[in-house]
Amino acid sequence: MNFRKYLALPAAFLVTALALTGCQQGTHSAAEAMTKAASPAVPQGVAPVPVGAASGAAAAAVKSIHSPGMVAADEQLADGQCAAKVVDAATGEYLPDPACTPGAADPAVTQENIDSTICTSGYTATVRPPASNTDKVKAESLREYGQVPMKTTEYDHLISLELGGTNSVSNLWPEPNKSSATGTTNPKDAVENTLHRAICAHKVTLSAAQEAIARNWVTAVKDLGL
Repeated sequence: MNFRKYLALPAAFLVTALALTGCQQGTHSAAEAMTKAASPAVPQGVAPVPVGAASGAAAAAVKSIHSPGMVAADEQLADGQCAAKVVDAATGEYLPDPACTPGAADPAVTQENIDSTICTSGYTATVRPPASNTDKVKAESLREYGQVPMKTTEYDHLISLELGGTNSVSNLWPEPNKSSATGTTNPKDAVENTLHRAICAHKVTLSAAQEAIARNWVTAVKDLGL
């Protein structure tokens, strides 16, 4: 190929010409460099969701585990085995690794007893583990997710306790936050509150809300039509 005749052409035309003449490798590398340069920085141990791929990969089935007041070690994960997925780093939208954190619900909370369990003020305090328990498991989870400790990272229940979630390794993960955050409050908290209100108002079922937030908390409200 004679490259000299393309030197005077506009850059956009040059890229097109190279692609049409079989020089895809150089064009692809340039595009990759531009994409990386424009991508926001994300925490260590977080993997970008591929462009064009569904941001909520199909998660494993939600587990059923009863473990009030203590984190159940229902999984044995290796250091660096898991990777959180970034949907939008600027807004703090991250998803857990579905292979490591599929989500788990407490079988003691049912559709029939929500009014006396999760819809009763103070319920979560009766089942939440003490910090002496969660701090140790959080440190292990950070290593499993390949993340470094940060004051803005919340050791979060994928299916929150207010939605009937349980305390288990399969339902807890180190959730990164947006870079401008100063604490552990993150966008997922508002989603949890919205789903909790909907369950207690009998607008959605308990199981539907649990499955939606476990599958993809970023889209859960929309997926449930709320």
